[in-house]
Amino acid sequence: MSISAIRPFRLLAAALALTVAAAGCSRADSDEPAAASNAKGPATELRLGYFPNVTHAAALVGLGKGLFTKELGNTKLVPTKFNAGPEAVGALLGGSLDASFIGSGPAINAYAKSNGEAVRLIAGATSGGAQLVVKPTITKPADLVGKTVVTPQLGNTQDVSLKKWLADQQLTGKVKVTNLENAQTLDAFKKGEVDAAWLPEPWSSRLVLDAGAKVLLDEKSLWPDGKFPTTVLIVRTQFLQEHPETVKALLTGLVSAIDFSTANAADAKTVVNDQLKELTGKALKPAVIDRAFENIQLTADPIAGTFPQLAKDQVTAGIAKEAPAVAGFADLGPLNEVLGKTGKPPVDAAGLDTK
Repeated sequence: MSISAIRPFRLLAAALALTVAAAGCSRADSDEPAAASNAKGPATELRLGYFPNVTHAAALVGLGKGLFTKELGNTKLVPTKFNAGPEAVGALLGGSLDASFIGSGPAINAYAKSNGEAVRLIAGATSGGAQLVVKPTITKPADLVGKTVVTPQLGNTQDVSLKKWLADQQLTGKVKVTNLENAQTLDAFKKGEVDAAWLPEPWSSRLVLDAGAKVLLDEKSLWPDGKFPTTVLIVRTQFLQEHPETVKALLTGLVSAIDFSTANAADAKTVVNDQLKELTGKALKPAVIDRAFENIQLTADPIAGTFPQLAKDQVTAGIAKEAPAVAGFADLGPLNEVLGKTGKPPVDAAGLDTK
């Protein structure tokens, strides 16, 4: 073969080699988190949802102590109060909220409604802190037949838990389940208009201490080791991809809030109570906030291993016809990076990070 014929052949081979190499790089890049390729730097603002409940203590401490603002730097924090999860889900899916502390049930629903696209689970916040409280005359599940039981909102975390439990007790259709805002539930219970309520803290404690209710069931008793995710932190997937550093700053603030609350329980109660007074116009009695704090555990671990069961519970509760898919819901990489920087062990995604 002449030199003139060899040269084009070599050029063609080189071009093919470059094409293969480029393809290999593309494949390698595709295995990396989407956030790496779509990142746009720190966000101008972070719109953060939360609820005025003790089960959102980590959020309230983070806000009250300025821990989120400190970590976010030039990113403006825009806190938004919600009363129940479905409202926050609507805001997230509508794009008017970037991240939210939220119950596990609505968190799953947000993921399912968007076909696994719109949101990601990035951390836990609270384990425990939900109870079925009843009139003193109700001493066993069967006593609820014909009675009215309240949950905060249709499809919220406590609503699913109650309806699943009623199904397990073969009481579906035999108990009237209705939904009221927590403050209205307290008033209705005092007036004798409702007989029982499945509520998050501090409202279960308020019914016990302020309205004479008693605990028929603590939800902790239904879960292994008494641990289940009452409050978690989710973020819009697009926001996570475009502003990973902002998300890590939020998570750093969350971990700091949990650390502060663990090391300074009395101070944390004061901060939470001050926040509740600002948000609701009334502080909790010392006995109420003490009891509420006894029933919760603040943790950045979302207890991911419980989510497949939580999804199945929605079917048992009659909330969904099929268990929502939760595979791929979790992205705990940013949280574990934050935990690693402070010498803390990583949390387990329990397979929830892959589809």
